[in-house]
Amino acid sequence: MDPTQKPAGASIVAAHQELTASLPWHDDQDVADAARGFLGAVEPGVVRDAEGRVVWDNDSYAFLGGDAPPTVHPSLWRQSRLNAMQGLFEVVPGLYQVRGLDLSNISFIEGTRGVVVLDPLISAETAAAALGLYRAHRGDRPVTGVVYTHSHVDHFGGVRGVVPPDDVDSGAVPVLGPQGFTRHAVSENVYAGAAMARRAAYMYGAALPRGPRGQVGAGLGQTTSTGGVGLLPPTREITTTGQEEVLDGVRMVFQMAPDSEAPAEMHLYLPDLHALCTAENATHVLHNILTIRGAQVRDAHGWAGYLTEAIGLFGDDLEVVFASHHWPTWGRDRAVSFLALQRDLYAYLHDQTLRMLNQGLTGPEIAEAMVLPPALANAWHARGYYGSVSHNVKAVYQRYMGWYDGNPAHLWPHPPVEAARRYVEFMGGADAVVEKARTSFAAGDLRWAAEVLNHVVFAHPDHEAARELLADTYEQLGYGAENGTWRCAYLSGAHELRHGTGGTPASAASADVLAQLTPEQLFDALAVRVDGPRCWHDHLVLALELTDTDARYRLELRNGVLTHTVSLPGARADAVLRLPAAVLPRLAAAAADPAALTAAGVVVDGDAGAVERLLAALDTPDPGFAIVTP
Repeated sequence: MDPTQKPAGASIVAAHQELTASLPWHDDQDVADAARGFLGAVEPGVVRDAEGRVVWDNDSYAFLGGDAPPTVHPSLWRQSRLNAMQGLFEVVPGLYQVRGLDLSNISFIEGTRGVVVLDPLISAETAAAALGLYRAHRGDRPVTGVVYTHSHVDHFGGVRGVVPPDDVDSGAVPVLGPQGFTRHAVSENVYAGAAMARRAAYMYGAALPRGPRGQVGAGLGQTTSTGGVGLLPPTREITTTGQEEVLDGVRMVFQMAPDSEAPAEMHLYLPDLHALCTAENATHVLHNILTIRGAQVRDAHGWAGYLTEAIGLFGDDLEVVFASHHWPTWGRDRAVSFLALQRDLYAYLHDQTLRMLNQGLTGPEIAEAMVLPPALANAWHARGYYGSVSHNVKAVYQRYMGWYDGNPAHLWPHPPVEAARRYVEFMGGADAVVEKARTSFAAGDLRWAAEVLNHVVFAHPDHEAARELLADTYEQLGYGAENGTWRCAYLSGAHELRHGTGGTPASAASADVLAQLTPEQLFDALAVRVDGPRCWHDHLVLALELTDTDARYRLELRNGVLTHTVSLPGARADAVLRLPAAVLPRLAAAAADPAALTAAGVVVDGDAGAVERLLAALDTPDPGFAIVTP
């Protein structure tokens, strides 16, 4: 199979020319805002870990200059150029951001004695580099507090790079987060963490070269860093809208926004600076109602409502709106207009999807019919660089109606491989389908070419002509995508067809994250890894006694299901495990065989074979499972 990338086809070139003529290029306010307040950059823009491995390379985006090449959507090219601007920026005196050192921003709020850190990126290494850049320009101020706006890893994972755990444990550095933060931060990265990480490789283009024919950015930011992920749980929870806290003399007023962009999320207002942080609920993109890496569907209606509430709470007093991605918006009128348009964006998609589904349209039909009003279509910050109108509409439909569209023909379809074999046979065989697909490809009907070629590849995985033409088709779809994650997904599909699987990033379920799972969450994490058919006929009961907390639990494996309850003293069990709570995560990680458990300080009374049978029942997630092939 030819591994080389191809140039943009005629249909993509024509589409980009048409788009270039229609986009609102006259509105260049973003260009000025993204550069405003620049103080200095990390030079070179590369961050390495302790072993010298590169965990972030912003300099690899140096190719983003001039006009967009034919292989990149002109609007995405513009967004990526703005996102790649790296350095320390003054938002207002006393409030600074470092952008371009990770997918997200880290902010520094100067206090009486030191500086409060807001959302410390994904990796300890990038967060430490950002803090070093801040200190180089603003002095060697100590970190006197940390605030997490929400429970996604790009807003807490780098915390160990800005504050030692001992300072948090001692109470010297308070850590604030929204109610439910730790529970959601750890559960999302454990229960479905392996599948999310695999799909995130497509979403962010982890295996793709950077350049005009490869990864150019993800819309929300350029990409994700790959350093050490940590988690220091909040020492102080924010629970109610209007709650006020003071860290190192910095006054903060909070607004709760649960089940919006994240299940645990909040906004914060800095009244002395007249600055509102909207976390990730108002950024310079149309965000995801359902991210393509996979997650629970978000509440677009509630999301819009929080932005309405934010305008009412803070709109009369604010002078700047900033977020944990992209650049700020200055001036009260502009800031309120920005918030209102972002609000209208999510409300419109929600309300119009409901209107059309009540007329009988299905998710894909609504996605094709949805047209944004001119005020939203002509706002750069409402464009689908990260979320998209297409997949967000389908997400709203899914939230209300589920996967089934009501058509009985779709109630019990064949799985992909069996359906593919039948489709290909009906269409005259693999060779005939490929030839017909070549005609569709040449005509620019890339969506149809992808659909039919996907059937051939699933029916005949070794059909070289189908794989090659499907790779070429995905490549052209990637070139044409305005959405950064769609581009990465299409180009990743082409890359894997040509070169095989690879590039899946490590799961965010680091040792720090696993350590914060409650015992109940750990047992749930074990339960979703039980290979049911393998242990249908096993029945075992384990009692766990946590020696440092006196908590007792009963685990029962029966009918391929692992359940847990509180254990009563003297209850029957095949074995009793006595262990410190800190050893429990090793069970969830399946890193413990019986000998390793013993070495870690686990004492087993009774049938040690029962422990072995439980561990043997656990599946190991596959971090490189097939996506574009069966």
